[in-house]
Amino acid sequence: MRDWLWLAWLAVAIGAGVAEVTTLHLIFAMVAGGAVAAAVVALVTGSVGGSVLVFAAATVALLLGARPPLLRYLRRTTPVSAMNVAALVGRTAEVITQVGESSGTVRLSGEVWTARSVPGSTLLEPGSTVRVVRIDGATAVVENEPHTLTSG
Repeated sequence: MRDWLWLAWLAVAIGAGVAEVTTLHLIFAMVAGGAVAAAVVALVTGSVGGSVLVFAAATVALLLGARPPLLRYLRRTTPVSAMNVAALVGRTAEVITQVGESSGTVRLSGEVWTARSVPGSTLLEPGSTVRVVRIDGATAVVENEPHTLTSG
């Protein structure tokens, strides 16, 4: 039984590593580290109890000692940016067909989108520039782009 004990710990480490890839919370990575330490103990000593104790101690030590600074580092180095349709909110678009509260089309980021204006706004004429307020499904909700006045 003890001859394959280190392989069992190695399998736990691989399983935890795969689970970490799907969660990215650095919890399973710490479990994987504990399992690797237990595999080393099991390979050297063949002790079930010793490898279980090393697994528990190493996992707790990694969770308390390594995980917090690693999370701080990841949060500091990962850029915060809007993705998918959230990245379109706040952008400007060009009206293609008249946009009212129920229908219209705009050119947004090089694509033609169905659009509607925010409630209470006037009809938006083709050629005018609008700002995307939100995306509802496949429809851009837009409003008049405020124009800045320059003094000359």
